[in-house]
Amino acid sequence: MIRGLYDWTMGLASHRHAIWALAAVAFIESSVFPIPPDVLLIPMVLAMPWRAFQFAAVATVASVLGGCLGYLIGYGFMDAVGHPILEFYGKSGQFDELAQRFNEYGGWAVLIAGVTPFPYKVITIFSGATHLSLPLFIGVSILARALRFVIVAALLWKFGAPIRDFIERRLGLVFTVFVVGLLGGFYVLRYL
Repeated sequence: MIRGLYDWTMGLASHRHAIWALAAVAFIESSVFPIPPDVLLIPMVLAMPWRAFQFAAVATVASVLGGCLGYLIGYGFMDAVGHPILEFYGKSGQFDELAQRFNEYGGWAVLIAGVTPFPYKVITIFSGATHLSLPLFIGVSILARALRFVIVAALLWKFGAPIRDFIERRLGLVFTVFVVGLLGGFYVLRYL
């Protein structure tokens, strides 16, 4: 099933309305779709490198808007369904504690999920469920998604096809190591 979705998404990259497909995939990936927009972004930038940053901007805007949909899903779903289930099992207090802890560091969670391979949609929905500050959520989402898509577009624009393998196989690892190093640096500075 995942392979079929991947092949379908790759076919969209060569379509004359590919930029709209990129926007749609970036939008729905941020709340429900399992395929990241990179599978469209990469071949589109390789085919038209002079539009690399336009594609990155479209992916960023659509992804943040989709993240807002994920936030709304979490916000509405928890009130309508999640809390009654937790109350039935006597666990609503535990969710409230988790939500409070999440909201203390929620901006970091959004940043990490926005630039690493961690599913961004999970954090968008959870941010809504815990009522993370919406302006904080949107601001950090813009930063994180722009960082991710602009770096991918810039690498492809500068180095072309040879960087494709690196991006598809290792960029998630590089982003993850960068975020761990960044958080580790903040931790060291805080406790020294």
